[in-house]
Amino acid sequence: MVWAFDLFSLVGFSGPRHRIRLSPHFFVDKSLRAIKHCALTPKKPMANSLKTHIENLLKTDERLIDENNELRGSLIRELANKLDEKLIELLLTDEKARNTFFLRIKDMFVFKHNDFKFFLDENKIDNSYTQYENRIGLAVGSKMLNENQDVVLNFPYKDCVLEGGQSTEEGMDTYFEFNQEKAEYDEKQAKRKEIFFNEVLARDEIDRLFEPKAFTNIKKYTQKGVEIPTKFIRNENGVIKDNLIIKGNNLLALHSLKNEFKGQVKLIGIDPPYNTGSDSFIYNDSFNHSTWLTFMKNRVLAAKALMCPSAIFYTQCSFHQFAYLKVLLNDIFEKHLCDFVIQVRHPDRALTGDKEFNDVIEYILIYSNDINKKMPFKEELKTIDDYTLEVNINADAVPEKIQFDNKLVEVYTPDKYKVEIVEPNKDALKKISIRGSIREKNSSGRFFVKHLEGLVGYPPETLFKVPDMGDDAINHRYFYSAPKGNKNGGYFQGMPTSSDSTRKQYPNFYNFEKEYNNVSKQGGVEFRNGKKPEELLMFLIELFSNKNEMVLDFHLGSGTTAAVCHKIGRQYIGVEQMQNQIDLSLKRLNNVIQKDGTGISTTVNWKGGGSFVYLELAKNNEQAKELILECESYEELLRLFDVLFEEFFLHYNVRIKEFKEKVCKEENFIKLPLLKQKEMFCKMLDLNQMYVNVSEMEDKRYKLSASDISLTKDFYQIKD
Repeated sequence: MVWAFDLFSLVGFSGPRHRIRLSPHFFVDKSLRAIKHCALTPKKPMANSLKTHIENLLKTDERLIDENNELRGSLIRELANKLDEKLIELLLTDEKARNTFFLRIKDMFVFKHNDFKFFLDENKIDNSYTQYENRIGLAVGSKMLNENQDVVLNFPYKDCVLEGGQSTEEGMDTYFEFNQEKAEYDEKQAKRKEIFFNEVLARDEIDRLFEPKAFTNIKKYTQKGVEIPTKFIRNENGVIKDNLIIKGNNLLALHSLKNEFKGQVKLIGIDPPYNTGSDSFIYNDSFNHSTWLTFMKNRVLAAKALMCPSAIFYTQCSFHQFAYLKVLLNDIFEKHLCDFVIQVRHPDRALTGDKEFNDVIEYILIYSNDINKKMPFKEELKTIDDYTLEVNINADAVPEKIQFDNKLVEVYTPDKYKVEIVEPNKDALKKISIRGSIREKNSSGRFFVKHLEGLVGYPPETLFKVPDMGDDAINHRYFYSAPKGNKNGGYFQGMPTSSDSTRKQYPNFYNFEKEYNNVSKQGGVEFRNGKKPEELLMFLIELFSNKNEMVLDFHLGSGTTAAVCHKIGRQYIGVEQMQNQIDLSLKRLNNVIQKDGTGISTTVNWKGGGSFVYLELAKNNEQAKELILECESYEELLRLFDVLFEEFFLHYNVRIKEFKEKVCKEENFIKLPLLKQKEMFCKMLDLNQMYVNVSEMEDKRYKLSASDISLTKDFYQIKD
């Protein structure tokens, strides 16, 4: 007899039921994944003896082990999620596994799907490789980072202060922790923490998050002042030519830029939050490697769609995340071009606090989508300054002649020629010593080593005139044997005639310590510990882009990238969410337009001029979050709740009535630190509704002006 058994009647679950029959002996209820706190979920990891027993049992299935006879935990989880019949039957036929992972009702067994997954996670059932991937942050739970579809909406931005009143890096917060023994809250202190909450959306929760957003507060800055534009300037292909500064969540801004700028960006350069835990504020402990990497992955993938085929992406970081970030970017881009090492401070700099070493370098990781892309070369004009020698052979000299490789070589002893110094000129020669790599990699060096170096019976500095060698105008090469007391011979070379310039590879180390020390006053704005020198940004932007090409920075900070682009003739798009940093960028760029004289201005002979357009993503629930964070007491929060309910969008599963009538009146909730109360209020908001979608911008509840709506339509080229 087969029973149609519904486990949810036991735990009081009234949601949808999805029962799957696998055999006459047992059922699996997929909806078990929705039960988060039922009596069937174990609270502690299984005993080691059971762990060993289950591991040995699973290893009897050859599908579940790797070449080292270790369990493939990710595959086991995947098969469990798929309700693989072979896996479930393997567990069912073993008494210990059956008693642990199945619920028996008369002659039926129900597979406790969540219990089995809990067992895998708590006992780290994975091969060594996967365990290390989890430890270093390349996996989130059972998902590898490149498979993780979660979206991290927000992250504390480096070098900014979001909590009012913080004046030092050592600021302290008071908080309360419930003491079970005393049955009361203990007052405690800790280093001040960021209140810019980490917000994550799983892929199956996302509905309208990435739709194009409406713009508001649109202004154009010129030398004449600030004006309201009537439309955007476009090039012959219809692409916006205006420089843009956008305030709003950078992930959503990047998705809003896709339709207009897909494939148009030549260079993306970012300076993201370093996740050090010791910037000008202390990061929340929950921002671990995997969360930070997910945050980066979301944004880099969105930005990648904007890049043209030959575009370059670079990001600056410290040692804290260098290795993790490099692995992530290797997975996203087709080709890793290079890592620049940048010296940012002097090795002898005095340190404060309990730092264990002086961190003097940062990294710039450089990537391309083009598998054939190569690092650029430095093109330098050839100089005649080194060509100052002239070889003169005596008119009556009769050379000895030797045959080498079909070359008839003339030999002159030192008494038959002399070398004279002349004014630099293109017909003169320079002296090259044959040593090091020249002996092996240079054709002249190889010829000398093979044929001339071993000759005996000739005095030091004997001259060998070899015909048909070299690409210089004289069409021959003078070699000389090693001078007395010297082990290296050499040759005299004329100026090459094949090109007027020479190509040199860029090194991967640069010292910008001096520029970092002088960065504080650049742009006329203060941004402690956050500014990058304009000289460094100019070096990178000129290296990887040309005049009038488009540069994107979606971690704009104090606006260094935009300021440099403005001065050297690149079109730019900058995105920033923090109001204090937007204020810095607007002030700085306005200074640039009005002929700012700091930074690279003297080098590039900056005279002022140009313009940029400022836009804000039109706020919806983002405004609600700001209202929450502004509250200074629990009473203010409670008064705000009705506003949130009536004017904004709360998450569909928020139990509004229960919160208003019961939860908010409970003593333990009232005693929660204000910070935790704010966090709970923020989590009530529907994260899909943080900004106004273009499709809804004409709804009167959003109060967008006619000008905002018109310019938004012009931005997206929407016809009325």
